[in-house]
Amino acid sequence: MENQKFNKGIILTALGSFWWGVIGLIYFKYISYTGSIEVVIHRCVWTSVVLIITTFYFSKWNIFFEILSDFKKAILLFFSSLLIFINWATWIYAVSTERIIDASFGYFIMPILSVFFGYIFYGEKINRRRYLSIILVLISILFLLFKSFNSIPWVGIVVALSWSFYNLLRKKVNVDTDIGLLIESLFILPFALFGFFLLYKNGLNYFNFNNVSLMFLLMLAGPITVIPLFLYVKGVELSGLGATGMIFYITPSFQFLLGFFYYNEAFSFDKSLSFILIWIAVIIYLKDLYENN
Repeated sequence: MENQKFNKGIILTALGSFWWGVIGLIYFKYISYTGSIEVVIHRCVWTSVVLIITTFYFSKWNIFFEILSDFKKAILLFFSSLLIFINWATWIYAVSTERIIDASFGYFIMPILSVFFGYIFYGEKINRRRYLSIILVLISILFLLFKSFNSIPWVGIVVALSWSFYNLLRKKVNVDTDIGLLIESLFILPFALFGFFLLYKNGLNYFNFNNVSLMFLLMLAGPITVIPLFLYVKGVELSGLGATGMIFYITPSFQFLLGFFYYNEAFSFDKSLSFILIWIAVIIYLKDLYENN
């Protein structure tokens, strides 16, 4: 029974990671012609709508109001909402401007940076292998910085830092992932709606009744965001953080492969050397996860 539960968790996590790395990437790349700003707006708006529906479906409004009544938790979720907005906006910008490989760099190093930040801010223990992984990540970044300031994959670093700090804040808030994301989305929602109003006022919006099929396509930004989240979180519940932490690397791996082979993004020699260091760091990190879980 335990093996069946574990295997189910692995499958769900793999599906969630595949969704992020392939389905989500292709979707957001496809609609990127509408502009990064409008795509981010619709991701914020329709994610809120989907999570409101799921909160009704799972009858979780009592948890929602309980969290909001706690001032400290509400403030932490406000700041985490800013971080997730930065993460979403940066990633969508990367997809729109042919920087998918750079964004994948961020998701490769993000789990390792999270370990590093856990050590700094929470005093979590780090063994030699994880130290080595962190050092290799830092060397890869410094190498690119030394070679050329412009060769640094800045979007990837912003993606990694925003998500790592987001995870740090969410550790402080003991709340279901979907309810936390709903509250975060609602904090962002007024700004997203105001942004859409400005687009509409200046005639720059693609979302209008003259193109109903595109309206529907942009509305899919909500479920495209929420579905993999539910899959991944459920997988973590069933299989634990160790195993699912390894499965997560499906996401940046497919992002890299699609960026390089399908979208024909440029990949310089300097970046290839940097990525080799990152991949060595990831292998060491995954080996440690496997042997300690």
